[in-house]
Amino acid sequence: MSEQTVIPAPPSGPDVHAGRSPGVHAALSVMELVVAQGRLGLGDLARELKLPKSTLHRICAILVDRGWAIRDEQGRYEPGVRAIGLGSRAADLPIVTGFRHTVARLMTRFDETVCLAVLDGQESVFVAIEETTQPVRLQTWVGRRSPAFASASGRVFLAAWPAESVAAEFAGRTLITPTGRRLRDVGELQEILAGVRRDGFAENHEETAVGLYTASVPVVNEPGTVLAAITVCVPTSRIDAARREGILGDLTAAGRALSHDVAWMPAFSARRR
Repeated sequence: MSEQTVIPAPPSGPDVHAGRSPGVHAALSVMELVVAQGRLGLGDLARELKLPKSTLHRICAILVDRGWAIRDEQGRYEPGVRAIGLGSRAADLPIVTGFRHTVARLMTRFDETVCLAVLDGQESVFVAIEETTQPVRLQTWVGRRSPAFASASGRVFLAAWPAESVAAEFAGRTLITPTGRRLRDVGELQEILAGVRRDGFAENHEETAVGLYTASVPVVNEPGTVLAAITVCVPTSRIDAARREGILGDLTAAGRALSHDVAWMPAFSARRR
């Protein structure tokens, strides 16, 4: 990232407009939770969102009526046909179509799974995937989430934050990766992110899945804001020093190429309430 100007994207502060449309915010919060977790009853929603069941009942009735949610025989809610249809349009987004074109050479040379990720709150989320033809591969899917502090793609995003924002977000928290590695403290995370800024890429050795090596580079727009991350996922049995160097070289080139193609795009982010 040393060759790019990265505008930090720390967590947003309080929304000054939040009080003007509480119903809209509540409805969106319901949909975000249902999409993320699925099959939630009114009790689950009330517990997670800290809203009265009466309010949630009215919201869910409207969502069901409009096709954004469905209600099963146990009274639990999950995404409806309209929500699913909206998600299917993700493949047509410019950054996704650009990703598929850009990583074609990477796929041809190495035949390893390549993913496009965005940051949602404190999680990295895969929004597009190009699968390897190898029988041994990462089992993943669009919508898969990983803690930002633990994943290669998430660390690419966090490296664009000022150190004080990283400290404010993670200091005092227990930082344990999905495979059980415990970071010493936020200071160790800061050291990792300093290396990402220095090298221009992030690497991950078996911190999100046992037997998996991943490497990730940023996709930035013209002002330098990190829009997304391109990640290569390789079983550790297929990685050695020479192959690692080759993958990192092509991955870095792909990140620069996609950054050029989407330089016009404005920054986008997501956060839950």
